[in-house]
Amino acid sequence: MRVYAEHEMPPEVERLYRRAVRLERWTLAYLVSAVALMGLVLGQSQAMKAAWVEDLLSLLPAIAFLVASRFRERRASQRFPYGFHRVVSAAYLIASFALLVMGVLLFADSAHRLVTRERPSIGLVEVLGFQLWLGWPMIAALVWSAVPAVVLGRMKLPMASKLHDKVLYADAEMNRADWLTAVAAIVGVLGIGAGLWWADAVAAIVISLDIARDGLRNVKAAFADLIDRVPTSPGTQEPLELIATVEQHVRSLAWVQDAEVRLREHGHLVTGEVYVVPGGAGTPLPHLVQDAMDDLQRLDWRLREVAVVLLPALHGQGGSTPRPEDR
Repeated sequence: MRVYAEHEMPPEVERLYRRAVRLERWTLAYLVSAVALMGLVLGQSQAMKAAWVEDLLSLLPAIAFLVASRFRERRASQRFPYGFHRVVSAAYLIASFALLVMGVLLFADSAHRLVTRERPSIGLVEVLGFQLWLGWPMIAALVWSAVPAVVLGRMKLPMASKLHDKVLYADAEMNRADWLTAVAAIVGVLGIGAGLWWADAVAAIVISLDIARDGLRNVKAAFADLIDRVPTSPGTQEPLELIATVEQHVRSLAWVQDAEVRLREHGHLVTGEVYVVPGGAGTPLPHLVQDAMDDLQRLDWRLREVAVVLLPALHGQGGSTPRPEDR
């Protein structure tokens, strides 16, 4: 059985990928510190609990990315002839589903507390002999959980686009949006201090809805990739420009009369088929097909073993560009 040849990223892309791995390791260490700090001052605030759970869940995309980075380096085998690049998509789906489930559970818990008019309280703690309202350490922990995360998210976004890595993109989006969670939780904590018992539950509901929204959006994207949707750019529903580039390149070959493209994502990579109607003088020899496949692989580092299939005619069933209702 034919297996995928070993794939190597171009040197500049490999350097960027290694940088992303290091950044995710730093992210993991930072998030552990944020989760631990928030756990120490959790108190009875539902909003604080929701923010703590959100930070705990933020560990999942980073862990998924780092696990996928190890599997990516494994060679294809007779049992796994396509290699392990698609573990990126599987990790993306697992992390996204965890977000969705936890967001729904948090929403149900927070809504129940609001309906039953549960009144949380935030007490005092003694620090260096002084009585301090616990809300201030809570707010400090929330600021620590948000500001560095936003900076990390902004650093990761351009990396995710260049690496065509949707797990990294989802992680960056979560980090970048952490300010919303922190602000909502701070409003909830201050609401308790001001005697507005309902503010805490409302803030927790806002946070839970944000978590569920992120989870649902990413579950849909991950599932679509696993069932071979047209390749899309991270964070968008638009087909990759690479699809049109491949079709234009193949049509420009002297021996090609017509061509259609059908591509799918394979983790960081893009694979699939190009259906070609040969034309011109003589019948294309096998080496022309091989040359075309080699050209495609050199066209973009994401393209991997795109097969060229010869047909007497195209049947008008369409290539990789989807209709609006299929997106």
